[in-house]
Amino acid sequence: MVFSSSSFLFAFLPVTLVLYFLPISLKNKKREIGKKNLVLLVTSLVFYAWGEPVYVLLMLISIFFNFSIGRDIFLCERENKKRMKLFLFTVAIVFNFFVMAYFKYYGFVAENINSLFGTDIQIRELPLPVGISFYTFQAVSYIADVYKGKVKAQRHLIPFACYITMFPQLIAGPIVQYSDIEKQLKERTVSSALFYEGIIVFIRGLGKKVIFANTAGKIYTDILAEGITEQSSLTAWIGIVAYTMQIYFDFGGYSDMAIGLGKMLGFEFRENFNFPYRAQSITDFWRRWHISLSSWFRDYVYIPLGGNRKGTARTIFNILTVWSLTGLWHGAAWNFIVWGAFYGILLIAEKYLLSGIISRLPSFINRIITLVVVMVGWVFFSSESLSGATEYLSVMFNAGGAALYDSKALYLLATSGFGLTVMALSSFGFFDSLPKPKNKTVSTAAQSLFYIAVFVISTAFLLSETYNPFLYFRF
Repeated sequence: MVFSSSSFLFAFLPVTLVLYFLPISLKNKKREIGKKNLVLLVTSLVFYAWGEPVYVLLMLISIFFNFSIGRDIFLCERENKKRMKLFLFTVAIVFNFFVMAYFKYYGFVAENINSLFGTDIQIRELPLPVGISFYTFQAVSYIADVYKGKVKAQRHLIPFACYITMFPQLIAGPIVQYSDIEKQLKERTVSSALFYEGIIVFIRGLGKKVIFANTAGKIYTDILAEGITEQSSLTAWIGIVAYTMQIYFDFGGYSDMAIGLGKMLGFEFRENFNFPYRAQSITDFWRRWHISLSSWFRDYVYIPLGGNRKGTARTIFNILTVWSLTGLWHGAAWNFIVWGAFYGILLIAEKYLLSGIISRLPSFINRIITLVVVMVGWVFFSSESLSGATEYLSVMFNAGGAALYDSKALYLLATSGFGLTVMALSSFGFFDSLPKPKNKTVSTAAQSLFYIAVFVISTAFLLSETYNPFLYFRF
């Protein structure tokens, strides 16, 4: 089930909210929160089981394992059993990553071993458990924070299970660290103002996903369907511009919906996107794009490896390691690994070679260069294979003798150019910077009417269109 579906909007979400806010006579606030946590846990498990019920068992194993071993690590700290504490921590990390790797990378590893050594390892097609990359990272961050003493081990199973399974951010993030919501699991209040804000943020994300992302995605999909080698360079550029809009509004819209749902339930999640296409460098881009993932790799990989504290050579190694893993996290294919290495090399170059040049260039030039480089990166990310990415890039840059433009490109400019321009302006934050009514009542009324219209239009799109993919489900 996805947020941008009629079953979620008109069945699952209303029922969940009714149960969550159902008034029950409880003696104190603590029991009220306990009831809300229980409702959230049950509905989250139903949400996860909607499409793949068998993998609920895998999630329950992860919950019980990490809950138990987290408590054991905490007890070892209190009893000064350092060796046992380290052993349990190692077991937990290996277990969590092994489970994720088995489902996500088994076929990729087996295929490459067969190719290199002429072996015949049987490759079984294993459906990827939805959201496993996200809830694995959350479990690992919890275990690491308990091990480091950053947080205390959760003593009660239901709040911990809520943290792992919470449906607003279960499928595609943002990746929530336990320390961010530890207190919210114990006490939280949903005010009418927070609930209203949550509705607005959710509808904004729904509009981004359904109206913008799906429209841009159809353009890109149609271009690929005709064969990229048959297209002109301009058509290829229009295609990657469309994908650039799709990936941002798809994932950014889903993150907005998750944050909005969190507010409706009383949780405050960190922002996951901050107008990344306004970035003036690749370093700046990754401070703005998928912020929760960048923060996770910084806190749990880059800094533990030594960060930038152990000299230039070690810093370069750490950056390349982090970005190779970032690419691999996104998918079990060489094009994702190359995509990660691509950014690792660029970040190293900016840090040691290009910082002076970047600081002297006008900001709008830096933004154009950064956006073009990001679009080149999206070619690797969006392609089904590394060879597919190189084919697309050769057409984009006219390396294979493709025509500069053709009738297809002109048709796309005429029919989709305006829409893509509106999307681009929105992704740059242009509409957010427009002046708003100074009168608070008028401003609130105008906002409400606007988002009611967005919801109605989004619903119409959902009911009339069959094209409604969500890109990050495969990660």
